[in-house]
Amino acid sequence: MSEWPLISAAIAATLVVGILVGFVAWRRRKEGKLAEPDYRAFFVMGIVWVPVGIVFMFILSLSDIPFVTGVPLWIMGLVYLTIGLANRDKWKTNR
Repeated sequence: MSEWPLISAAIAATLVVGILVGFVAWRRRKEGKLAEPDYRAFFVMGIVWVPVGIVFMFILSLSDIPFVTGVPLWIMGLVYLTIGLANRDKWKTNR
């Protein structure tokens, strides 16, 4: 069985979602409703994704699947942590 139909469907779905997100962002910017992101949420997501990526790499290293499959999760966590910490002065607090 070929994996190309699955890969093509995944690429097409990603393109459709990307176009929809771009259209919604364009409309919000045009209407003036574009709000600044919650950078504290980026920090929290980073705290979650870094350990998930490390655990995923460790678990995969014990199986036949290459451990580098978990590296994107770990890198995504580091990026989110960096974005959150770089904009710490803009965090929205619940106080």
